[in-house]
Formats: sequence, structure tokens, C-alpha cells
Amino acid sequence: QMDVKTAFLNGNIDETIYMVQPENFVSEEPKNTVCKLTKSIYGLKQASRQWYHKFHQVIISFGFEINVVEDCVYHKFSGSRYIFLVLYVDDM
Repeated sequence: QMDVKTAFLNGNIDETIYMVQPENFVSEEPKNTVCKLTKSIYGLKQASRQWYHKFHQVIISFGFEINVVEDCVYHKFSGSRYIFLVLYVDDM
């Protein structure tokens, strides 16, 4: 079992998303300037989907295969060894 505190911050964004500057953000730009996101942040609706997409790409690159019935179960067979990886994300 593993707990990753900053998991959602690792996802890349495939679409153009802008956000208003956070309160108390110090910048010499005008107050109505927005920020263009290049990575996922907590609270973004797309964050969990983007994180899962990146996780899927990485785990597949290690030779795992996705389960045909459940998208959050991966398996890898190597000789007489079996590895099952069950993914559970709790973003509370």
C-alpha cells in the first residue's frame, strides 16, 4: 500500500485552461491578469482524469496490462510470478 500526497500535481493538461490569480499572489501584472495552467492542480475538475492518464502510461511502460473488466486493476505475468496492481484513489 502506498499513499501519494501530491499525486494530482503530476498530471499534464491536454487542453487550454486559465485561472484567476490566487488571493495574495504578488505580481507586478494588473490584478485582472490570469494564469495559464500547464500542470494539474488540486480542485481542477480534470485533475483526477489527467493523473490517471499519466499513471496508466507509466504503468503500461513497465509491462503491466490493464484488466478488461476493471480499469483500475493491472496485471503482469513473468514466468511463474504474477503481479496484480489494484489502484484506489481517495481525493478527500
